[in-house]
Amino acid sequence: KDPMTLIVRVGVLTPVSWLNSQSDKGWFQSMFVHEVEARKDAHSNLLSKSETSDLYKIQFHNVKPECLEAYNNLEAEVQHKLHVDQDYPCDVVGSWNTWYGDQDQAVHLWRYTGGYPALTECLTKLNNNKEYRDFRMERSKMLVSRRNQLLLEFSFWNEPTPRNGPNIYEMRSYKLKPGTMIEWGNHWARAIKHRQENNEAVGGFFSQIGDLYEVHHLWAYKDLQSREETRNSAWQKEGWDSSVYYTVPLIRSMESRIMIPTKSSPLQ
Repeated sequence: KDPMTLIVRVGVLTPVSWLNSQSDKGWFQSMFVHEVEARKDAHSNLLSKSETSDLYKIQFHNVKPECLEAYNNLEAEVQHKLHVDQDYPCDVVGSWNTWYGDQDQAVHLWRYTGGYPALTECLTKLNNNKEYRDFRMERSKMLVSRRNQLLLEFSFWNEPTPRNGPNIYEMRSYKLKPGTMIEWGNHWARAIKHRQENNEAVGGFFSQIGDLYEVHHLWAYKDLQSREETRNSAWQKEGWDSSVYYTVPLIRSMESRIMIPTKSSPLQ
């Protein structure tokens, strides 16, 4: 055969003579097999805050439309009791009703100080608490469905702390391609500096249990117009465009919720 004969190999024109030299590997194998360096640690250890052992839980409750007000009042009462009771190593970070997105939805973000042992301690105590069991029974009558996740906090994001209002909150949720969390974190560790001047960055989290490879970014704005202006201003900062360019290919799907804090939420 003519040694300069060319064939298509994964979109590249390659001499047959080169393929013959790779015969010990097999030309078909050489098309698809790539050596990948093994990671030395779990992404949860590489991306989360090492100075704390906090674990977060996010709850999405879809409520019967006619029950939303009663649900909010009941939830606020129980949250307050847990928040002030030092016997329970958990606190409410924020509670919201979705304004744009899934309607008649409540979103709650909890922090467990002490990680998984604190979560286990809390659940054990609550299961033995008759008042809480009665609350769950009453709440179940108001719900259509519910879902939750356990989360860790990105090391490069702000710590979510109580803030005064009034504010609206945006939760942007990204489902990533498996295996891309480290790459996502590397890009956002640089990108976040472009989004902190107006104090809009509230918190950033990634899932550990529940839907995996999911990221939640939480932002606060005065109103929808301020959200538009703040987001547009990021594009004027050098480096923001490249951060977006390199993170978009990592995303499978994304969702934006605009949320209004409930009266009892520490994030107002």
